[in-house]
Amino acid sequence: MVLNFYNNKKNMNCPFCKPEISNEYIAESETCFAVFDKFPVNNGHVLIIPKRHISNYFDLSLPEQSDCWKLINEVKNIIQSKYNPDGFNIGININKSAGQTIWHVHIHLIPRYDGDVINPTGGIRNIIPGKGNYLK
Repeated sequence: MVLNFYNNKKNMNCPFCKPEISNEYIAESETCFAVFDKFPVNNGHVLIIPKRHISNYFDLSLPEQSDCWKLINEVKNIIQSKYNPDGFNIGININKSAGQTIWHVHIHLIPRYDGDVINPTGGIRNIIPGKGNYLK
């Protein structure tokens, strides 16, 4: 599969800028594409990746951001049909302090399944230990 990158601003040291994607590829739009995460936290974990090499989500243009969310909705339906999860988390790591390790924007769509953790209360609030259960 060769993706249609719409500009020449690629970083060939970046794992998301390589023009060939293996069978992890799911879908593509004009400005972004979706692949299965190589290190999934759950079955069906997907990354939505802008084609333009840029590290910070907030530096994407509004049309690029919008295109990412349109593709997330499309991919969510594919994952729902294939894996039948009970819920989803969506997350973006922006900068080192937030855990970003690959300096190319990517949005995680993570299917969640009943029982995949003991207590899912608080969802993404659990990224900081002790902050998830705020309903005590």
